[in-house]
Amino acid sequence: MSATAIRLESRGVIAVSGEQRVEFLQGIVTNDMGKLGPERALYAALLTPQGKYLFDFFMIAEGERILLDCEAARRDDLMRRLMLYRLRARVEITDVTSGQAVWAVLDADPAALPAEAGAAQRLAGGIVYRDPRTAAIGWRAVLPADVVPAYPAGGIASYETRRIALGLADGSRDLEVEKTLALEANLDLLGAIDFDKGCYVGQEITARTKHRGKVRKRLLPIEVAGSEAPVRGMAVMAGDKRVGEIRSVRGTSAIALMRLEDVAAAPALSLEKDGRPVRIRRPDWTRGLAPLDEIGPAA
Repeated sequence: MSATAIRLESRGVIAVSGEQRVEFLQGIVTNDMGKLGPERALYAALLTPQGKYLFDFFMIAEGERILLDCEAARRDDLMRRLMLYRLRARVEITDVTSGQAVWAVLDADPAALPAEAGAAQRLAGGIVYRDPRTAAIGWRAVLPADVVPAYPAGGIASYETRRIALGLADGSRDLEVEKTLALEANLDLLGAIDFDKGCYVGQEITARTKHRGKVRKRLLPIEVAGSEAPVRGMAVMAGDKRVGEIRSVRGTSAIALMRLEDVAAAPALSLEKDGRPVRIRRPDWTRGLAPLDEIGPAA
């Protein structure tokens, strides 16, 4: 497949600058800001004090500021939340979306771009980096708004097809704000949480859930038999028991919030509407995820 560049119109960019920008973010986000640098981007989230999802975003270091690649439709809400936590910290929080564009690059040659997940480098006045969640989704770039990557243009449909097949949530489209727990959103498996860093908002409950191993539900990619696309909100069944709910859909692939133990124990899964068989997909980031390993290895 040839490389393509897709502008992600649904993404916005917030800049956090000032001499205390790193310390400020370190105290509130789920990842360790000590890992962020010119050659490494991070995936992270902001949670409620109860450890539930509020926002997720990518962070890149650009000179004297940190750029947050976030949901465009919710960037005002994110800025308000950041302002709430700023208190007396010497930081500035600015919406720079009008001057920046977020791109996805699929199927590029790893020899020409950063090869490892999270690796970053300067490009055309901006930054390109391998997606920190999984290298399989390709690259992201935050560039000046008037710069176009030197790859053929691709459509958003190709990015969505790849994203959903890999089971990667798209913010509040797939995660319920103030309801979805961090580990239900797979933030631990996709590198958004550092369990060795100090305190952050929601850290206590997130760490307790991790160490007790009581994650009952997770978002997982599924494939539905037949040619008709399932519908968002449709139930996935194990016999007469509801064990999942569909979120994002692309063709016959979807992301669904699934009850892990019920899925592993079920001889078969199907759609509630018409009984069509449902199969759990196993991208590489699910490797070692109990009890799913009982139904087959990750790819």
